[in-house]
Amino acid sequence: MIKVSVMYPNHKDVQFNTDYYQNKHLPMVAKLIGSSLKGLELDLGIASRVPGESAPYVAIAHLRFDNVATFQEAFGPHAATFAADVKNYSNVEAELQISELIPF
Repeated sequence: MIKVSVMYPNHKDVQFNTDYYQNKHLPMVAKLIGSSLKGLELDLGIASRVPGESAPYVAIAHLRFDNVATFQEAFGPHAATFAADVKNYSNVEAELQISELIPF
């Protein structure tokens, strides 16, 4: 199992419409990707390890897939649609990381 983390860096000029992202963008992603998506979580940054300091990321979406190939096959055909929608909720470019999930 892999996790694809889409991370939106936080800074003083960041704009991020959480309502749109949570209620429009992520449901669109889930619908277009379909059954290859095995799970979806949204983290909203509220703080960092330093008291009073902002979280390093304003939001992080975690999408789970069986493997990298499944992710690429499901995501690739819709990548342009997903990218075009960013302007509707943020002015920051996301960072993407693919991780292997290791159960303990």
